[in-house]
Amino acid sequence: YENQNKRVWEPRMKNAFILSWLNQVDIHYLIAAICVISSALIFYTIGVWGERLQKKLKLWHIIFFLLGLVSDAVGTSWWAYCQINALHDEIHTVTGTIAILLMFVHASWAIWTYVKGSAEAKRHFNRFSIVVWCIWLIPYLIGMAIGMHLHA
Repeated sequence: YENQNKRVWEPRMKNAFILSWLNQVDIHYLIAAICVISSALIFYTIGVWGERLQKKLKLWHIIFFLLGLVSDAVGTSWWAYCQINALHDEIHTVTGTIAILLMFVHASWAIWTYVKGSAEAKRHFNRFSIVVWCIWLIPYLIGMAIGMHLHA
């Protein structure tokens, strides 16, 4: 019986192979998501603190606000693609949603202030920027803590 020595692909083995391959794809999306979200931290920090140190809203600050917003949105969507639902808690989801919405409002308001705002409004805009940045850090730090807890 020659067929006894041949390995036959049972449905269970095929499913395990496919799941293993998908897990490898997911881990790459996960790594990319972490890198993109971390780049959002860098972009947003440069924009917010650059504005704070220069004491006036400038175009390049708005560009960095928008880069931070886009990076955060893309990284979050990649994270969601990985379906890491088991790796988060409700507070992370709620604060993350609030943070992205605030970043959008912040960037929109910055554009409006830059285009139509007074010189005084441009000088005092950084107060709002610092508040939004601090709120944005909350879900970022919660996500870091969750990741470190899972790998400890």
